[in-house]
Amino acid sequence: MKRVKLRFTLKLEVEFVDRDRGIRHVYELAEKGTRFPVVVFGPEGCGKTAWLRQAVEVLKEQGFDSIYIDVLSKEHIAYTDVKEVVDRISDVVADVTGYSPIKLADLAILLANKLLKRWRKKKIALLIDEVFQAIGLDRAEAYVKMLLNLIEYPPESYENIVIIVATSEGLSRWRIGRHRWAEITPMWNMSERGFEELYEKIPGPKPSFEEIWRLAGGNPSVFFTAIPS
Repeated sequence: MKRVKLRFTLKLEVEFVDRDRGIRHVYELAEKGTRFPVVVFGPEGCGKTAWLRQAVEVLKEQGFDSIYIDVLSKEHIAYTDVKEVVDRISDVVADVTGYSPIKLADLAILLANKLLKRWRKKKIALLIDEVFQAIGLDRAEAYVKMLLNLIEYPPESYENIVIIVATSEGLSRWRIGRHRWAEITPMWNMSERGFEELYEKIPGPKPSFEEIWRLAGGNPSVFFTAIPS
């Protein structure tokens, strides 16, 4: 498995570590697909984005045409040979005057539909980061239902489809949980072993691991605010 490099500061990139169980789950999803959209909740900075970025690499290696979009930061990855899909995402992200998070979130579903309409595109993956914070709580339930419709009522038949949404927004968990439209999965901070592996990859002076573990409790975001820049 190719491990992605994640940028934490302007001068620091770190290779993805830990989350072995989470990565095994991605392989399982690649094999069986998602019967419902998988909605991953967890505290801010716990590593959801890093996991999604690694997941899109895994799904690419498993033969999926894959789209990853971070709606808040406008970052995206598209692994597909359908040029129209790549161009549409790039155009929306680059639009500094007419851009809106809702526009990008809706585009993700539209482009997944386009991929499904291509008869050769039988394995599709859509991974969306921080979408509920971007589009607002009032649209969270409807958005998950649209993702479910993509699975249940596709424009063409498919071999497999994987849809994962990650968010730090807690209230939407209750709203989405009122329906049977999603598989809700928690993600917590890193294990002590994995956190120590990350700690060892950080060059330069830094507090002792025991002190960092006490301060951050396995949260990478807290870790990087605690070390000298």
